[in-house]
Amino acid sequence: MDLAISTFKRYERKYLISKEKLDEIMPTLLEYMELDPFCIGGNEYRIYSIYYDTDNHDVIRQNSSKPVYKEKMRIRSYYDRKDPEDKIFMEIKKKSEGQGNKRRIKLKIKEIEPFVNEGILPKTKDYLSAQVAKELQYYLKMNRVHPALYVQYDRLALFGKEDKNFRMTFDRNVMTRRSNFQFGPSDIDEPLLPDGEYIMEIKILGAMPLWLTRLLSEHGLFSRGFSKYGVKYKRDAQEHKLEYNMTNKDGERVDFDYFLQF
Repeated sequence: MDLAISTFKRYERKYLISKEKLDEIMPTLLEYMELDPFCIGGNEYRIYSIYYDTDNHDVIRQNSSKPVYKEKMRIRSYYDRKDPEDKIFMEIKKKSEGQGNKRRIKLKIKEIEPFVNEGILPKTKDYLSAQVAKELQYYLKMNRVHPALYVQYDRLALFGKEDKNFRMTFDRNVMTRRSNFQFGPSDIDEPLLPDGEYIMEIKILGAMPLWLTRLLSEHGLFSRGFSKYGVKYKRDAQEHKLEYNMTNKDGERVDFDYFLQF
């Protein structure tokens, strides 16, 4: 599977949808759309991601505060990769006023740690990839990040018959963990969604087609903000499962809740 596209720019809308509701709307979707070529035989394909953040979860805390502009970095693979010579994607995803912009480069697994920790640029083959690598290098310089959350899920994807830039994705079986940052399932994985629930996402460069607007309205489907990393962060924070590396004015280590008193 070669997905070496370096940049994307589009509007994104997310929904939570049940398997029953998906079965209801799928016949209409397939009148105007068709399965992504990577859904071989009509089957889902698996996505593996590792999100990066600081010791104090600054990236996701900032993004969860609903700012006008937000960004995050992750590495992603569409295969169960573990060999240091295997190639994966490193992505920086930005969003401003509902418009998303994703830029990424392909690099070897063995190049990730020197890049993140020492700023050593990975080898690139073209000008655009080199520019994205420098953009990531600047982000890493400004944000001292490390692997923070592993996310894995199964995706069914569609694209428009007339507009190939119009895509819809359906993600299920979303599993997460905060350690063992290797691509592939682990016995410590935790589910993010109940069985039979999907994250539906509409990704489009322009206006939403009228037929789709009507379909969503008829079935009572309304968009809502939903970030896999954001939902996991809020859940763990509420259950006090997160660790912080914060100190008070006397240099004593304190939990994030300490600052809520001021």
